[in-house]
Amino acid sequence: MLKTKKLSQTQNMPVYTDEGDYFGEVEESIIANNKLFGWKIRATKNSFLNKVLGSAKGVIVPHQYVRSIGDILIVNKMAVPNYNSEEE
Repeated sequence: MLKTKKLSQTQNMPVYTDEGDYFGEVEESIIANNKLFGWKIRATKNSFLNKVLGSAKGVIVPHQYVRSIGDILIVNKMAVPNYNSEEE
């Protein structure tokens, strides 16, 4: 059975990468032309975004990078444009 979730239930939801890193929190969803366009993710303390972006407040992740939505939101780690797996 397909479970649905209201967009209002995703606000402040923790976001993790598909590799298990804590990415940040959902600040809001972005809707354009009656379609879900993307997600505004807030960089929180001790998050992957905070380490990568430094002083930036967050990023906008296109919905195509979202892998799953449930109790948490899981995104592809390639959602951060300057991410390079060889640097780690």
